[in-house]
Amino acid sequence: MSDYRPVGCQTYGEFERAIVLRQRLQVSWRDDQGLDHLETLTPFDLETCRGEEFLHARTAGGGDLRLRLDRIKRAWVVPDPV
Repeated sequence: MSDYRPVGCQTYGEFERAIVLRQRLQVSWRDDQGLDHLETLTPFDLETCRGEEFLHARTAGGGDLRLRLDRIKRAWVVPDPV
């Protein structure tokens, strides 16, 4: 049995919006080992697998991440450079 805690519809919708608008996000999350991370990511997909929801995102260096939504502590839009 998973310890996953579903996120609210508004939070899920904000990730969907960022994907559609191709917005970069500053994301703070805790990984499987309990380490905290803060990174600018470009989300490109959401996935549900075995009752858990995940955000797929690309790092600034071009790597791909799969983050479980309930481990994301905070995410906010990074303004485009002027």
